Order: sequence, then structure tokens, then C-alpha cells
Amino acid sequence: METFLSRYRNISVLLLLLAGQLLLLAYQVKTGEDVRLIRVWAVSAAAPLASVSEWIRERGARMGEVFAVEGLREENARVKAELGKLRIENHLMKAELESAERAKALSIYAATSPSKLLAARVIFLGTGANSRTVFVDRGTRDGVLKGMAVITPDGIAGRVSAAYPTASLVSLVTSQGFAAGVISQKHKVKGTMKGIGSSVCPVDHIENRDTVEVGEWLYTSGDDRIFPRGLPAGIVRTAREGRGGKEVVAEPIGLRSGVNEVLIVTGGVHGLIPEPLPPSAPAVQILPPPPEEPGAAPVDEPTVREGPARTDADRLMERYRRVGESQGHTFGMSPGRVPDFNKAPPPKPAVPPPGEVQPPAESKPPAAAPVKLP
Repeated sequence: METFLSRYRNISVLLLLLAGQLLLLAYQVKTGEDVRLIRVWAVSAAAPLASVSEWIRERGARMGEVFAVEGLREENARVKAELGKLRIENHLMKAELESAERAKALSIYAATSPSKLLAARVIFLGTGANSRTVFVDRGTRDGVLKGMAVITPDGIAGRVSAAYPTASLVSLVTSQGFAAGVISQKHKVKGTMKGIGSSVCPVDHIENRDTVEVGEWLYTSGDDRIFPRGLPAGIVRTAREGRGGKEVVAEPIGLRSGVNEVLIVTGGVHGLIPEPLPPSAPAVQILPPPPEEPGAAPVDEPTVREGPARTDADRLMERYRRVGESQGHTFGMSPGRVPDFNKAPPPKPAVPPPGEVQPPAESKPPAAAPVKLP
């Protein structure tokens, strides 16, 4: 550096003097906007640097925001995952609670039923688009055999169509080929409820002369040797006369609450058909007679002569009769003196209460008969 300055001393001094002179001129010279030229140069030189520093600052802030957003996204994803987990646990808890309630209902029904029942749970449905069969978790190891009845607390549900060591195939009452002997609750008409693959079941072998009402309950008759007598089977929805017999359609009652848990009848005991409940008569409330208005004239209640019913006409007729008797007029006899009905009738004689003996009236000595002198 010293060699360079010593070699180019003159020119370096000249350049410094020129630069100083330019600075002095820039300080003294002003632009058309009354701004000193040196200020213009300083701003022009510092503006790019400020722009670069601002750009760097903005990019740094954006990078911070990006990192913050990424953190929020991760937090949001974590919260969503926890929320989904809680929802799944909630659904599982509800399912377990419902399953426990159904199991409790099954246990109560099994304890009160005279038949020997085995609780089973549906593990999966049968194959097929319109399949109406289910598999349960009870098999031959538990004593389940083909042809056993399957019921729910609501009514009959189906029968075991195939038994395996650890599972069994159950054909529901709505499956094709199902049949059960039934009897109507009110008129004791027997028939056969069959499954046709739909939600309702026709009831065959009922004559047109037999009486079956819509809304009547159907119970198992026990004639099929599968279902014990007295189990609810369905409710009649349609009953009309047909060509080959009465056309009756029933709604199965055992599948109304689903078939998640069922009972397999391993030892059936026949029961009785419950009697239909009598129709409930609507309660009629009869108000007591209204109280008498203050200041109104009392109305004499006549003595009841015949019949429990008393009307205003009867009371008025009794009043007129008493007025006529008090004035010596007998109704229905020859016309004479017309009674004055504006006068009040005499008061009724006091009637002694029951069990009290009324004292006899004072008797007057008979008047002496007139003596006829000779």
C-alpha cells in the first residue's frame, strides 16, 4: 500500500482533491426540487441497500410464518387425529353400552322364560345381495343342532339351518323357505306364516269363513314342532278374502329391534296364548250440580216416587200437586175452584232419620155424639 501511494502520490492527491471539490459542489448545488445534489447521491446510493435489506427481512419473516404455519398444520393434524380417536372410542362405548343393555334384556327374558335358552351373538351376515341369513357364535360344541328355534325378547327370529362346531347359520323369518305355525290371538284361527324374502310374511291355510282382523296378534301354535306354543310371531297388516282362501299378510315382530343378539331354544316348553286385552272405555267425568246462586229462592226437592231420574218437569209437577192439595183441589176430578199456583206450597213434613222412632201424634178424644131427645 505504501509502495502504491509513493508511486502514484501525485495522481492520488489529485483524485482526492477532485472528489472533495465534487462533494463541495454537490453540497452547494441544488436540484430543481430544491434538494441538494449530495443528498440525491446519498439517497440514490443507500436506496438499493435498503431495498436489499428489506427484502431479506421480508423473506425472513415469511420463512418464520411458514415455519409457524407448518407448526399449526402439525398441531391441527394432531388435534384432528385425537378428535377422530375420541369419536371412535365414543362410538365403541355406545356400542358396548347398547350391547350390554341388550345382553341384560336377553338375560332377564331367559330367566323368566320356562324354555331352556342359549344366548348367541351375530358375528356376520350371510353372503348374497338379498341374503336373509346370519351366522351366530354358537355351534355344536355349545349344544346347538340343526332345526332349533331362534328367538328374541320381541318374538320369533328364525331357525338354525346349519350347525358347525363354533358357529351356526340362522335363517330369519323373512328368508325364502321359512315356515312357522301360528294362531291368532282373538279368534284362535290357525295358519302358516311363511317367508318370501321381503319384510312381510304371508299367512297361508286360512279359510275365507275364518275371522282374522287387521291388527290382531299372531302367536306360535306349536304345530311345527320347532317353535314352542305361545311366542309372539307377528301382527296382521292385511286380511281379505281370496280365491283359494283368505289372503293374510303379517309383519314379523321378532326382527323389529334387530338381530344383534338372539336366543337359541335348546329345550322348548309350550306356553299359553295370552288373552286379548279388552278395549279400554274412555273415562267420562260428570261434574256435580252447580251451587245455588246467592239470593235465589230455594227450590223444594220433591219426594222421589218412581225411578232414579228427576227432571225440572217432575219437580214442577210435584210443586203443582202440593199446591193443589194445600188448597183442597184434586187434579183429575170435576172442575171446581182453581188453585192459586202463585202461592208457595206448604213445607214438607220433617222426615226422621233412619233408626229414630217418631213419637206418635197426640190423639184428641172423639167428640161426643149428639143425643137426640124424645
